[in-house]
Amino acid sequence: MKKLMIGVFVAMLLSGCGKLTLENYGKIKPGMDYERVAELLGDPTSCDEILGTKSCTWGEEEKHIKIKFIADNVAFFSKEGLK
Repeated sequence: MKKLMIGVFVAMLLSGCGKLTLENYGKIKPGMDYERVAELLGDPTSCDEILGTKSCTWGEEEKHIKIKFIADNVAFFSKEGLK
């Protein structure tokens, strides 16, 4: 039984059952604050901050969501490779 549970868990991870989904992308709205986005998508893979703007990426080159925050609120966002 234990091996079955571990197998199911691994299969879910490998199939992409995470927070980086087209459904969650659709929930992102202009003006949404950084904390709410982090609750929705988890911690970003990377962020850069310059002069009051923050550009963050969730995911990798082939599958990602990129969001630019101005004054800690969503200003622009894009996606790549989501299903």
